Amino acid sequence: MRTSSGIKSWPRSERPREKLLSEGEHRLSRGELLAILLRTGVKGQSALELARCILAVFGSFRAMSHADISRWREIKGLGDAKIAQIKAAIEIGRRFREEALEEAPCRISASADIAGLLMPRLRDLKKEVFKIALLDSRNRVRELVEVTAGTVNQAYPIVREIFHHALQHHAAAIICVHNHPSGNPAPSPEDKAFTQRLTTAGDTMQIPMLDHIIIGDNEYFSFADAGLLQAKGTVPV
Repeated sequence: MRTSSGIKSWPRSERPREKLLSEGEHRLSRGELLAILLRTGVKGQSALELARCILAVFGSFRAMSHADISRWREIKGLGDAKIAQIKAAIEIGRRFREEALEEAPCRISASADIAGLLMPRLRDLKKEVFKIALLDSRNRVRELVEVTAGTVNQAYPIVREIFHHALQHHAAAIICVHNHPSGNPAPSPEDKAFTQRLTTAGDTMQIPMLDHIIIGDNEYFSFADAGLLQAKGTVPV
C-alpha cells in the first residue's frame, strides 16, 4: 500500500495528470480525475487521497453537485478555492449536453426526449427553476431559456416573458419545464392553473405550448401525456 507521500514522488506513469496526458482522460478513475482538479493535498495526505476522501463522503459526482457549501467545508483540506474548482467542473459537465444540443438540434418526438435532456440539470436543484424549450417548425429545439428561478416551494414565471422569448427567437412552438425540489413531480393545483394560462396564451399568440413537464428525482410528469393539456398543438408521436 502506497504511503501518504506527495504525488510528485510517485512514478510519472502513476501520476493522474501524466496518466491523463499519456493514456487519455477516459482511463482515469473518479478519484484520479478529482485529484487533478484539487492539484494539491494537505499535510500527510496526497491530492489523490483527499479526492478519495471526498468521494467517500459524497458517494458520487451527482451528490457533490447539489451538496451545500457548508458540507464541503466540513472536509479537512478543502478551502473555498478547491471547492469552487470542483463545483465549476461539475457545472461544465452539466452544460455540455445543452450546448451540444444547440450545435446539433434534436427533434422532439415525445415527452421523454425533453425530460431526458433536462433531467440531469434540474433534478438536484434546491429551488424551482423554470425553463422553456423553443422549437422550430420541425419540432427541433433551437434554444433553451431559463425564464426565472423561484423559491424552494414554487417558481413565478411570467407568461408575457415566456412568449416574449418565443417571439424573439421566432419559435414555432414551446415546451415548458420546471423542477420540484421535493423530488415528487406530481403537479400542484397552482401548476395546473398556470399551465392553463400558458396554454390559453399560446393559442392566442399562435405559438402552441406542446407540453409542460415537471422534473422530479429521476422521474417526471407530462401534462400532455396525462391528457391535461388542452392545446391546439400536440407533441408528435
